[in-house]
Order: sequence, then C-alpha cells, then structure tokens
Amino acid sequence: MPETLAAVLLRRRRLVDAVRLTPPVRRSAWQWLRHPLTTPAGLAALQAELIQRGFLLSASLYRHCAGLSPFALTGFGRTLLDLLDTESGTKAELVPLFRGFPESVPGNTETFYIDRMFARMLQEPEQPCVLCGETSTVQAVSPCAHLVCRSCWDGSDFSACPICLRQLDPDDPFLEPSNDEVASRADAARLQLLTLAPADAAASMVTDLLARRAPLSVVDRADLKALLVDPSWLPDVIPVRETRAVALAALLPDHPELIDDLVETATDALRLLYALMEADPGLRTPPVRRRSLPRAIRRMVLARLNRMPVGSLVEDLLRHAHAWKRIGENLHPFEFASTYPVAALAFAVVRGTTLDSSSPAGRAVLSEATRHPEVRLEDGRLVLSTFAGRVESAFAYGRPGLALELLRQRPGDLVRRLVQLARALPVDTRGSLVEALATAVSDVSPVVLTAALGQVRTPPGDLRLFFPRGGTTRIWTAVDEREPLPSELAATLSGVLTNELLRRATALPRVRRAFLDEELSRLVAPGSERSSSSTLRRMTRGSVQPIGDDDLLRLFLHWVEPAGQRVDLDLAVAVFDNEWAFVGLCDPTRLRFDQDAMVHSGNLTSGRGPRGATEYVDLDLRALRRVGGRYVLPVVFSFTNVSFEALERGFIGLLREPSELFDPAAVEDRFELTGTAKALLPFGIDLQNKELRWYDVNLRAAGFGNSLARHAGQVALMAATLEEVHGAGDRVSLWELCCWHAAARTGEVVVRCADGSVVGYLRGESEGVGAFARRLTARLEPDRYWDLDAASRADFVAVITGDIDPKAGAEVYALHPRLLDPGSVHLIDAPHLLSTLAPDARARLTTA
Repeated sequence: MPETLAAVLLRRRRLVDAVRLTPPVRRSAWQWLRHPLTTPAGLAALQAELIQRGFLLSASLYRHCAGLSPFALTGFGRTLLDLLDTESGTKAELVPLFRGFPESVPGNTETFYIDRMFARMLQEPEQPCVLCGETSTVQAVSPCAHLVCRSCWDGSDFSACPICLRQLDPDDPFLEPSNDEVASRADAARLQLLTLAPADAAASMVTDLLARRAPLSVVDRADLKALLVDPSWLPDVIPVRETRAVALAALLPDHPELIDDLVETATDALRLLYALMEADPGLRTPPVRRRSLPRAIRRMVLARLNRMPVGSLVEDLLRHAHAWKRIGENLHPFEFASTYPVAALAFAVVRGTTLDSSSPAGRAVLSEATRHPEVRLEDGRLVLSTFAGRVESAFAYGRPGLALELLRQRPGDLVRRLVQLARALPVDTRGSLVEALATAVSDVSPVVLTAALGQVRTPPGDLRLFFPRGGTTRIWTAVDEREPLPSELAATLSGVLTNELLRRATALPRVRRAFLDEELSRLVAPGSERSSSSTLRRMTRGSVQPIGDDDLLRLFLHWVEPAGQRVDLDLAVAVFDNEWAFVGLCDPTRLRFDQDAMVHSGNLTSGRGPRGATEYVDLDLRALRRVGGRYVLPVVFSFTNVSFEALERGFIGLLREPSELFDPAAVEDRFELTGTAKALLPFGIDLQNKELRWYDVNLRAAGFGNSLARHAGQVALMAATLEEVHGAGDRVSLWELCCWHAAARTGEVVVRCADGSVVGYLRGESEGVGAFARRLTARLEPDRYWDLDAASRADFVAVITGDIDPKAGAEVYALHPRLLDPGSVHLIDAPHLLSTLAPDARARLTTA
C-alpha cells in the first residue's frame, strides 16, 4: 500500500508534516468540560512516548505542538506515533512462538519435536494425554483443531498451536495472558530529532531525487511517486532515464505534453510503459501482467516513436527486443502503420515480420523503408546493422582499435568498457586510449566514473563477483583468470578519472573549512541503487559498520501472508571459522546452539493477518568467539517456496543490546522483503574485526523445504567472495568522495581519526588540488592537531554519527543524524555527494 506524503517525509528526513498530521477538531463547550485534558499534560505524555521509541521533538516542533488545542494535539500525537510504529515494526506486534523468549525456549529441540509428533499422531479425542496421562486437560484449539494438553503445553508462553506451530484465533482459551513486558528504556546517545517540516520539504526532496546520477532503489521510486504532485518541480534535466520514466508516469495522465520533453529515445518510451504498468522501469523484469493501456496513451507513445531517427529507434528496440515484442501486443503498431509508419517499420525489424505489399500496413512500411538507405530488405524482411553489433564484432574479430574508434562516439559506453579496452589494445596503442578517455570523461555520469575507477585499480583476485541484471539481487562467482593491467597504465587511467571528479568539485561553491570523519572509509561510495533493498540505514552494498562492545545482537523476522495462501518463512543463522569451515547452526530444527550462544524463538509455520508471524534469534558474540566462530551469516528462507513479493508485508532486521523483546530504539537496520526472491542474505558479522558488512543479496532457492543447512555451502561461498571483493579496499569509498569535495572546495580540512583524535590538513600555497586530495585520502602526516570544536566552525561536514554541533547553515552528511536539526543545517545524503559532481547540465548523457 503506497505511503502518504507525510509518512515519506518522516521516514526519509525525520521531518514532521504537522499540517497533514493535525486533524481538524470541532468540539462543543460541554465536550471540553467532560474531558478536562490540557495541552501541557498531553505534550508531556507525547514526549514520553517518543523517547520510548528513540525520538525527541525539536524546538520548532515543540512550539508547534504547544500551540495546539488538547484534542488537536491528541490526534496529531496518535498519527505521529502510528507512523513511527509502522516504520520500526512496533505496530506489527512482533510476538514470537515462545512469548518468554529467550528464557523459555526448550534446551533440547529433538525432545520438543518428538513430543509434538506423539501428540499429533497418537492423541485421540476424550482420551488421556499421551504425554502426561491427565484426563481432563486435552482440548481442541482453533482453527487447526489439534488436541492440546494444557498441562504439557504452557498457554501463557505459546503464541501459536504447539502441535502444528500455526497461528491460533486470538480468543482461543488456550492462549493465556503472558507476563507484562519490561518498558523500553531508550539510550540517550541513540535518540533522533524530529523537526517541523518546512513548506517546501516535498519539493526539495523531489529535486534531490530527480538530481540523482544513479538509478533509484525501489523505495526511492515509490517515494518519488508519493511526493511528486506538481510538474513545476521538474528540473530542466533529469539525468537518469529510469527516474525520468517514474516522474513522467506520475504526471502523464494530467500533463500529456511532458512526453516530448522527457522521452528522448525508444528505451525511454519502454521505461515509461513499464512504469505505467507498475513494473520495473529498469527493464530487468517484465510486468507481472501486461495491463491494457488507454488508446490515447498508445497513440501518444507511437507518435513519439514515429518522430525518432530510424537508426537509433531500431537500435533501441533491438537492445530490448523481447520486451518490445511483448509491449507491441499492447501498442498494436501495425494498426496505426499509415499514421505512424516509422514506428511500424521499427517493429517490423524487431519482429522479423515478413512484409506483404498487398496489405495496407505492409505497403506503408515498405514505402517508408525506401526513404532510409541504412535499412535493407532481405527475403521479405527488413534488417539494419546496429552500433552495439559493430562494437561486439570488432572485439570478437580481434580489432580493439576499431572498437575504440566506435566507442569514441559514446563516452559513457567507452568508460564502461575501459578495462576491456585496456586489456585488448596493443601496448603501442594504449596512449590513444588515455587520450580518448581524457576527452570522454567530461560528459560521463559520476557514478560511471567511480565504478570505472574501482575496476581499473582492482587487481585480479581468486574469484570474480557478478551482479547480473535481473529481478532480484542474485550474484554469482567465477575464477578470475584475467591478466592484471600494467601498473603504469592503471595509474594513468585512475589519474584521468580522479582529476575529472576533482575538476567538477572545484566548480562547486567554496567553503571556509571542512570536517571529515575517518570512519567514512568503511562506507562504499553510492552507485546504482536499482537492486538495493529498502532499509532504514541507506548504505551501499559492501559497507561496514563497527559493532563496538555489543555482546548481544537480536535478529528479527516478521511477515504477513496473503489471504488464502500459507507462507512459512524461516530465520536461520550459520557460523563459520576463519577459513569458512562450518562451525554451527541455529534454525527451527536447532533452537539453541552451544546453550545460549544462539537462541531461536521458535518456528511459526504461518503468518495470517493482521498480526502475522515473528521469529527472533539472539546472538551472544562472546560465546560465539569462544567456540571458534569468525563469520556469522543470517539468512531468511521461504520454506513454502513463495516469493517475497507475494507477502502482504515482510522484513528482517537487527537490534543492538535491546532492553525488551522488541525495542524500537535499538533497531540498527531493517531490510524489506520484496521482489521475486525466496532467500535473502542481508548482512554478515565479522566477530574478529567486530563489524557488520552489508551484503544485501538474494540467493537462488527453489522448491519446497528450503533451509540454511541445505544451502550452507552456497551461502559461505557468496559471503567469502563478498568479503574478498569488498574487503580489498579498491572500490571508491565515501571517505575518498568526501576528500575530493573537501580538497577542491577549501584549503583547511579537519579530520576526526578512528582513535578519537582530531587533526588538521592545510593546503600549501604551491600545492595543487590533486596533491592535496591524495594527501588527505591517504591520511598522511597532518599539519597540526585540533580539537572537536573545529566541527562547529566547519561549513562542510561528513561524519558517521551526528554527535557534533555544526554551525548554522552547514552542509552535513551523517549516516546516523541523531539530534542534528534539519532546520538549522542542510542535511544531505550520500547520493547527493555524487550528484553535485555531475557534468554540465546541458550535456545530455547517452545512457544513465
């Protein structure tokens, strides 16, 4: 169900849209007398509830609440708390099988299983209990009708049928009240600030999303649809074509004139059609079902295709030939062949249609073909040689020089194939590659530049990692048999790419001082987000976060199955040693590992709405180290072979040192379960280095009965490859990106080191921007020592945690903003740091 605009503002920026959240209240005098509620009392109660959830009111929001009537404040507070609870998962009532988890989880899973099987197979109505012999304690539970003995199974501890582990009716007498839970105690250091949203908050957020130079994630696309209500918010250029399609689909019904400005190529039109059908505009997967398009939309799209040059039109259609063949069944291009002959000609080439000059459509297409010499007729069918085909042929026939000359025409493709060209070209012609790259980089997206930079400086390793295009984030590995690039050539190519990014950063507004956090080196610079899961912490795959001295981590899984279909998801955790040898497992078949090292809350085999089902796993990190564990890998599997996209809702997350069963203030991150995947590896825990690495990959799993024991080898291989690739440190980090910004925009940079010390770097009078950036990035000997107060005098700040007090108006990136007030500073996200390094807005990208 789509989120409201207020929910999006709250989740993304911690901005509270008070106008939309405050209900209109009309109360008569006698109602005020009957309910003597005061605004100060209600405000105090609201603040207490927010603190329990890990939030505080900013000064501006507090003043707004103080000015509300008691009843308006009540409505506002209830709506706000409801949105926060929905976001964190608290509203979902995350109750596990054993309500007394972890204390009440059985110590012997086998005995628990045997007792269940005996009761299921041997228990008869009106007969003594087969386990204890009691005669009056056996009754059927609803709706599964299994015979349950109240003496053997504790109704105050179980939340489901102890025999089949499926949900029971809430009013079933077996479910006795459980002990009251301990109230949450939010850690003051983890509190976040809620701020009153300015009037232009939605427009500002739309501008930021549309300016991104990388494809948006699924959640970002959904947010854009919810936020974009005014076409005047559209900028002159939307650089990423997928984003362009989402924006146009949201506005097209009321503003059809936008199609000429926002649809430049046939692929743009295909993305638009996918977005209108609520499919993926990245074209990775076809629509689940092709929706019928209004006749006006079909004519509008065909008219736009008809105005495109034939060569580029046919090439675009051939690039996604299968998708266009399917969409052609909706567009019916031959029905309009006389009106839109160019579009019909392109479809004839893609379909390989045998043209009949006796039909009106055939005559129209053949007549149009005579006007285009690049199109030829062979055996009654039209054919055309494409640019991509010529490039591939050049590589296939050992002519990389020809491929280079062709790719000069398309700078983006040249940069993407940079490593392939560098390996294929003869030594004496590599200078031409450097020259071509130096010319091409000025028109290329910064996301493509940083991706190429990471590839150039990454030496061949034992394994290669691939993320193929597809509906889920599946990965696969292969032995790396490539020859390494010559170090001199790699350094030269890296220098060209880095210098271009520094040149663009130099054109940004100057700042007096920058303050950077050295721990940013643990985060990977943002790239394409199209396949990323929806998470609370917006980190790029491969990023690392320290877990510090935490001794207890709690994983949680929650799902609600669709009506009429049973869904059984399983949360499981595997532990491996330094060499990735299997150490232990905790899953529904083994509820405890090494006593309390890992404890599973019990297997729920259904998740009927509205309550759904929840599973937890507690991890004692000290105990896991004691048994020789190094890597901890949690995985969620669909046991019943139902894809995540079928769920009414579903997510997996992590709590750090929770003070209750589910403590919203302790939520470290949460991954939404979406897409066609059936197994998700969200992150891995390195017990030796005390850090979490974000994996966010889906594993291939098919058939009924998926489990971690069955896929342990595959999971270990994927995680080991991810650790090798991301742990090498060759990809561009957020630290490098921030250093480029700082070196190009100021001569005074303050750095907070990993050990807590604060040092300063000053750019010398004769020192170039490139040399200063290299000195910063490598963290060489600083020029002086500083104190933390330097952050309060910085205009550009990039930190992990917002535990500083920056000056008003400062530009601030913080992974954990905490109590930073968006009303006082300009909070930015990681993609914004790349978006500002875009090429000249007038230079349209060939692809994005």
